[in-house]
Amino acid sequence: MTGSSLWLLPPKDHPLHKILTTLLHETLPTRFPREAASSPRVVPHFFPTHITLTNGIVPESTYGADEGGAQGGAQAWLDSIPFPSSSSSSTTDTAGGDGEGKGVKVKVRFEKVVSQDVFYRRCYVKVGFEGVKELAGVARAVGVLGEGVDVNAESGEVKFGEKTEAWLSSWQEEFGPHLSLMYGNEPVLDGAVREVRRVLEDAGLRLSESEIETVEGAGGFDGWDGGVIWLVPTDKPISEWGTPIATREL
Repeated sequence: MTGSSLWLLPPKDHPLHKILTTLLHETLPTRFPREAASSPRVVPHFFPTHITLTNGIVPESTYGADEGGAQGGAQAWLDSIPFPSSSSSSTTDTAGGDGEGKGVKVKVRFEKVVSQDVFYRRCYVKVGFEGVKELAGVARAVGVLGEGVDVNAESGEVKFGEKTEAWLSSWQEEFGPHLSLMYGNEPVLDGAVREVRRVLEDAGLRLSESEIETVEGAGGFDGWDGGVIWLVPTDKPISEWGTPIATREL
């Protein structure tokens, strides 16, 4: 993958942090060893739970490429980005998270399990666009497009330039925000997609589109609010993606 990326991760103290890590590193590779690897002869690709906000960040034009001072420069750069503020990172309960965390601008909400014939989108959970639109737009505008972002100091409303608006539109149409489950070259057939959905629900995830009826009050998480931003060296091997260059809590 070209350049560095900005990821959104669940808050460290959110139950989904542990649930999703177990799913990605243990449950799914065990249940779907063929689909979770690039080929039958390759072990599964392990990576942190994340939603990619943007990739293609060039260090030389953003946080600096000098190895000696890159980390400090990267943290300062990440801290300077005008991301939407988040006053809470509370857990999302069976009521859908509409009570706790009201007013939080970043809301990750799970929709459905999807598979595409692309290595990095082999199997993922589609995420609601509006809940992360501003976060991703700011990440793209500042990190890749070099376009200004207008943030209203009172309302917090974000206005994007023409290039960023065009990117958001094409991003949403092509695949949009998603939580990666498996990378690989092997097709994930429809039957496997349905089985992945069942595995996720058994682990405690609630998807907005599901063949399994969720009993009201039965528990589970339909997403999270807020989170942690990681700056990740995605131009390096996947095995190195677990060590961020810089991080920032929302």
